[in-house]
Amino acid sequence: MLWRVRTTLPDRPGTLAVLAQRCGEAGVNILGLQIFPGIAEVTDELMIRTPMGWEAEQVAELMTASGGSDVVVLPSREAALADQPTRYIRAAQMILERPLSFPDVVARLFDTATEPGRDPAAGPGAPLDVMEMTVGDVVVQVRRQTPFTATEHARGAALADLVTDVVQRSRAAAGAWATEPVTADAADVEYVVDGPTVTALLGGVVVGRATLLEPPAAGGPEGTVHGLTVTVEPAWRRRGIGTRLLLDTARLARTRGADGLVLTTGSDNPAVLPLVLAAGMRGLIKMAGGELTVRVPVNKVRPLPR
Repeated sequence: MLWRVRTTLPDRPGTLAVLAQRCGEAGVNILGLQIFPGIAEVTDELMIRTPMGWEAEQVAELMTASGGSDVVVLPSREAALADQPTRYIRAAQMILERPLSFPDVVARLFDTATEPGRDPAAGPGAPLDVMEMTVGDVVVQVRRQTPFTATEHARGAALADLVTDVVQRSRAAAGAWATEPVTADAADVEYVVDGPTVTALLGGVVVGRATLLEPPAAGGPEGTVHGLTVTVEPAWRRRGIGTRLLLDTARLARTRGADGLVLTTGSDNPAVLPLVLAAGMRGLIKMAGGELTVRVPVNKVRPLPR
């Protein structure tokens, strides 16, 4: 049975040796180790294999008896044994090739989307830690049960800076968002507002549609927030239509007195970051488990003319 374990140990000689000895005595094999230095304490992440039948509680008790504190134990898989520096290099390569896949790349890199045992709706007994990274005007949040270390925060910020740099260079070279080009055909698209829906039409044919969903009966601390669905026909994607639909529905929501929009999709959706960046809106992208949620404020957007 494989487990991913994080525990905090005092930063003094011999503490890791004691933990290793206790694991050996219990028949637990340490297969991998990452060390995240602190000031007076050190966070260690271990990949361990236990005898069959062990439960997470037994692993936690072993770590605590070995001098560890703040123990988090999660079941794991063989894939998690991959060399960590190699994982970061691969992530950087993916970001250079496809910078706007950043949310999905970091979700997988920091095990917020793929590691078993993650529950984005975890209760008070299993709070989720949050790490924020900023790309342009967009804040990307990833969440997981295991607390992020200062080292991981620094790595995430460096990757976000890489994305910002690559996107800005691409934009300067192309004179516009290269990921959302506007072709002559796309310029002929007509956008029609009907109730809560904005439809993109070309020659009377629907090529895209965005619909506002009714907000909750009682507004939350962030005011009135409408849900949103956006679809663009596959042949008409990457032409700026999704961006225009987002902007028009934001203006429509503002006309209706809303404070924000929220869009929920899968964490591997590559269209989300370019959509929000191209719209020039200060969005917040939240990742948890396999779900990606985008929240866009509309209180500074011009309402649609009545």
